[in-house]
Amino acid sequence: MGGPKGGGLHLHGQIQRTCAVRSVLDMTTNIRHAAYLIAGIVALVLTWPHAFDWMDDGGNILNPLDFFGDAIDAGGTAAFLSIDMLIAWAVFMVWVVTDSVRIGMGQKWGWFFVVLSYIGVSMAFPVYLVTRERFLDRQKQADSPTLSLAGSDQASG
Repeated sequence: MGGPKGGGLHLHGQIQRTCAVRSVLDMTTNIRHAAYLIAGIVALVLTWPHAFDWMDDGGNILNPLDFFGDAIDAGGTAAFLSIDMLIAWAVFMVWVVTDSVRIGMGQKWGWFFVVLSYIGVSMAFPVYLVTRERFLDRQKQADSPTLSLAGSDQASG
């Protein structure tokens, strides 16, 4: 009764359920990634007009000391946000390099995102999150034999 055909049908049902769950997870992942990227684009659009104004007044965007120094000199909220962002940026630069190496993307990718963070941490960070998650998903799929084994079971059944 529980012969090969019954076992094959059970396996086929499990594979269909696994594929359905994976499809829902892929969709929610894509929605989350789109939200990250939209947030990065919005940050870029909202922040860079101010950077252009500052550069028109003689500021050098590639000199973080001048950039943060001017903002901190303004005092109040600008100083608070600038100090907060400076520390977050420093942490991001260390983390992104070590994390990219740790997960197997490589040090070059980490340094790429450090350079990208000069455009804006609020843009580089969401882009790194999407890149990181997609890299890890590809790694997991490459390590997961579920679909290839299912195909060979069906072919032999």
